Amino acid sequence: MAKKIETYRDLNIWNLGIDLVKDIYKFTERFPKQEIYGIISQMKRSAISIPSNIAEGFKRYHNKEYRQFLYVTLGSCAELETQITIAKELKYIQADTETMLLEKLDHIGRMITNLLKKLE
Repeated sequence: MAKKIETYRDLNIWNLGIDLVKDIYKFTERFPKQEIYGIISQMKRSAISIPSNIAEGFKRYHNKEYRQFLYVTLGSCAELETQITIAKELKYIQADTETMLLEKLDHIGRMITNLLKKLE
């Protein structure tokens, strides 16, 4: 029997977003210190935006508003995907780390897309 969803914390997609944020924080710790206000800051903000917008949208009273927040979340996924690619190109992360992070992002993106379809 599936657990009843009472709060955004019960959503698998939100929990995966939190895990992704932790991954981004872990990997950006190794980036050069001169990037603290550059790509590190951008990656952290994009990652944090994913579970944050899922949570905020969940608290909205109308599906239309929730869908809008989920679309913003998809945009944050695209931003973070780009930043991960840049980090790999700059040799701040290895190819296997890039692959792992992009797979997690892809999974979250597919879950968001499926949720959007259910909310229509």
